[in-house]
Amino acid sequence: MTALPPLVLVHGLWDTPRLFARLTRQLAGARDPLLIPHLPHRLGATRMRPLAERLGAAIEAAFGPDQPIDLLGFSMGGVIGRTWIQLLGGHQRTRRFISVGSPQQGTIVAQPWPSWLVGGIAEMKLGSPLVRELNGDLSGLEGVECQSYYSPLDQVVIPAWRGVLPVGPCTPLPPTLHQHILSDPRSLEALRLVLLAP
Repeated sequence: MTALPPLVLVHGLWDTPRLFARLTRQLAGARDPLLIPHLPHRLGATRMRPLAERLGAAIEAAFGPDQPIDLLGFSMGGVIGRTWIQLLGGHQRTRRFISVGSPQQGTIVAQPWPSWLVGGIAEMKLGSPLVRELNGDLSGLEGVECQSYYSPLDQVVIPAWRGVLPVGPCTPLPPTLHQHILSDPRSLEALRLVLLAP
């Protein structure tokens, strides 16, 4: 069997790499080497592009400039990963991009937040300049195998159907709240299967 490429996991807002502890236990070493960079968001003040730049630097430091990778982003981490893939050249080395509970089309929850205070959160508003830029030119996703997973009961990505990429298949997870997606055994099993797929 052909070895799978390194896997990169990107956490979301108010999270740390510890978010993925249960998922990595489920993988039981089958996706090593594994990179889970810490990307401090400053409570949502840091915008996506600087976070995506840090993500790209961490990937290059871990795997060099050319090694293909798979990337899974949860919540805001999915938007950071997508920003890196589409706007910073990450598409050139990304084999598979898995978006999980991520407001790829924006979320109503972000609407009240002003960009001068929390620029990163504001970039997840419905129709924000970043959302329009990402959706306006999808060429950066060509050649990348994209998959979206979302929870119908998500209370952070509202409406839940906005938590998917504009390309690739969309799969509902067993109904669970946003903060439980990466702890619900049913969701973890669904993600384990896709992460171990060749």
